[in-house]
Amino acid sequence: PGHCDRLEDLSRLGLVRIASEYANIAEAFARSARLARYRVQPVGGAAEAYPPEDADCVIVAAAGGNQLREAGAQPLFKLFDSSAWLVANATALKTKNLSSVTGPLKSSATSTAAGNGFRLPGPLPRNAAERMPMSRDTLRLAVPDGHQQRHVVEALRAADLAFDGYGDGQTIRRPRSGVDRLDVKVIRPHDMPALVATGEVDLAITGRDCLLEHRYAFPSSPATELLDLQRGQYNLSAVVSEDLPATTIDEVLELWRGEGKPILRVAAEFPATADHYARSRHFWRYHVIPIAGASEGFVPEDADMLIEGTETGKTIAENRLKAIDLLYRSTTCLIGHRAPNLSEKRRRVYDHLLSALQPS
Repeated sequence: PGHCDRLEDLSRLGLVRIASEYANIAEAFARSARLARYRVQPVGGAAEAYPPEDADCVIVAAAGGNQLREAGAQPLFKLFDSSAWLVANATALKTKNLSSVTGPLKSSATSTAAGNGFRLPGPLPRNAAERMPMSRDTLRLAVPDGHQQRHVVEALRAADLAFDGYGDGQTIRRPRSGVDRLDVKVIRPHDMPALVATGEVDLAITGRDCLLEHRYAFPSSPATELLDLQRGQYNLSAVVSEDLPATTIDEVLELWRGEGKPILRVAAEFPATADHYARSRHFWRYHVIPIAGASEGFVPEDADMLIEGTETGKTIAENRLKAIDLLYRSTTCLIGHRAPNLSEKRRRVYDHLLSALQPS
């Protein structure tokens, strides 16, 4: 509220920044609205935390307008009503009898029209472009939610730093730092390198896996590792079925070549990393399958290999899998811009954080 209270207000901005978990829908929205200039920021979640500092609007799922208002957001336009859908492979529907599964589900369905109710805005009126000024007299630090939060809280505690609203079992999106000229925001660790690269945030604490995924996708990115905080460590490995009579990646590739396997299917939560690995290991033909979790269930039916994180190896062993190659060991790290452009006051905060977080 106050930044863009109506959909038409977006046309006043010289560049419209859109954050969303639904990047393709965001692109369709921007094109339909005829936004002169826009940038879609794909995020892994918590998109509602991005405005106003890091986005002008978000495409987000919500139970209703009141839920958004309670979160401090202003609803501008409803694209569609969403619910759970049954999806199927078109070829399987034509060639297999799936009625025992689809029949009961379809009988209870309320709609069968794909894309039912999907709406896009018409062209917005062209207004004089402006960029609403955003204060940048403070240093901006991003810290993670999710499984990395515990490790970061420990690192902050060791550095004698405590953010009010960010601790064990406690997360608010904008915790109070207690440090003069330091603003803190809690976002998903996967999204941090891109925000550092574009200058939206100055420093971020994330996993090395997230940084390398970003750099494999954007090799010239200015986002770089500044400190290894030596916490939350795990191995990122190539994982295959334990039934394969091979113990190394070279043996696995030799086996698959001998079988005449035409395409190698690689499932990964880090698709750019998987692509880099496949090329570095000279896979002949391969297909990277981006996934969002539950990766252990993909091999062997839906993938030949996983690029998977392991701490003890217990989970993959329970799922009859085994690691056959180590890509790297990930750890929690502090990242920043390769050449930060900071004022003297912000530089003092920057240097203070680097000094405080330096592992002893």
